[in-house]
Amino acid sequence: MSFSHLGLSEKVLAAVAATGYKTPTPIQEQAIPHVLARRDVLGIAQTGTGKTAAFVLPMLTMLETGRARARMPRTLILEPTRELAAQVEESFIKYGVNHNKLNVALIIGGVSFDDQDAKLMRGVDVLIATPGRLLDHNERGRLLLSGVELLVIDEADRMLDMGFIPDIERICKLVPFTRQTLFFTATMPPEIRRITEQFLSNPVRVEVSRPATTVATTAQFLARSGRDGAEKRDTLRRLIRSAEGLKNAIIFCNRKRDVATLHRSLLRHGFSVQALHGDMDQSARTAALEQFRKNEVTLLVASDVAARGLDISDVSHIYNFDVPIHPDDYVHRIGRTGRAGRTGTAITIVAGSNDAKAVAAIEKLIGQPIPFMDNVAGTPAMPPQQATRHPQQPHRGGRSEHHRRPQRPAPVARIEDARSRRVPPPAPKRAEDGDASHLPAFLLRPVTVKA
Repeated sequence: MSFSHLGLSEKVLAAVAATGYKTPTPIQEQAIPHVLARRDVLGIAQTGTGKTAAFVLPMLTMLETGRARARMPRTLILEPTRELAAQVEESFIKYGVNHNKLNVALIIGGVSFDDQDAKLMRGVDVLIATPGRLLDHNERGRLLLSGVELLVIDEADRMLDMGFIPDIERICKLVPFTRQTLFFTATMPPEIRRITEQFLSNPVRVEVSRPATTVATTAQFLARSGRDGAEKRDTLRRLIRSAEGLKNAIIFCNRKRDVATLHRSLLRHGFSVQALHGDMDQSARTAALEQFRKNEVTLLVASDVAARGLDISDVSHIYNFDVPIHPDDYVHRIGRTGRAGRTGTAITIVAGSNDAKAVAAIEKLIGQPIPFMDNVAGTPAMPPQQATRHPQQPHRGGRSEHHRRPQRPAPVARIEDARSRRVPPPAPKRAEDGDASHLPAFLLRPVTVKA
């Protein structure tokens, strides 16, 4: 099926043709006709399947008639992060190239309130916002949501992880009850299911893959490492240097401070790398993403702010420096590679029993085992419980104990013989033992006595 069979307008079809796309993805093919028919839609699809265009293209067709009023947006799109909001704005710019009178506003944190207020005052057809900043404008009386005809809630499971569900509930009560609602998510935890039942009216369920599935074109591996941060960083460097066909890579950490630490370490070792995490100001975050998109840097060390929905084309490798705490995050992280039919590689560093438990939860979620790499750049493979060196084993040089043939302990006949016994300290030497006396040495020298 081609885009011309979906009911899109001539202006939208011309814009799509100009981008080179000829065939819609499954989520676009199934969702667009229902959106144009003014039905509520519940879309479930993994990342990289084109679900942004599944609501952008029909919205452009629907907005060709009508006119925006000051401070009363016609449509509202909610995104969990600033980067995703900016990416959706870029999609409207790309596909709305033939819509000269279309007004699109971006309402996110880290940007001046006055500049955003000026855009709202001129009238907005499409308002793309993060929940917190949207409610700030509404509480100041600068924004009215009573004119919203279409509400889009994107990356709903990420909204849940970031604690935005109470804000989403408030916003849904501020928009008209008769609005059309499009709800997109990659996973369906119970809390998300409750929200859909509360705020969607007889929705059409569009599911192109079962929840929490990984892309088949992405090869997944595990790599063993010691628990110490320096050992993990050394393992990561070996993985990067030995990778085949590495064009660029995103490296995920669980904590923001670990992002900064790893970024500094990779810079010291001569890698082309940039950092991205939530504590950076918006201009720095935008600049980091642009450098990575334009291949000005090869590596991007990031927190989970980069895991959801970011459309960075042709990422060859994903490295999980930390095993994600929530199994769903693993699906989103490795979804940054293997997009649009391309192949990709995802490698997760496993250090210790806690990581092994997290990996087991991930394997249960995705329904498939993840194999260990046999060799990481010359490092001998070892079971996870031996991944951390024993304090008494040498790190470099010499033959370490775990390379020798293990010795079986001698059998014991009594429990007392198996107990470890403390070796008594050596008895102190007595004063008459000569040089061990507590007297100063000069008093012990022989003295010549004159007759």
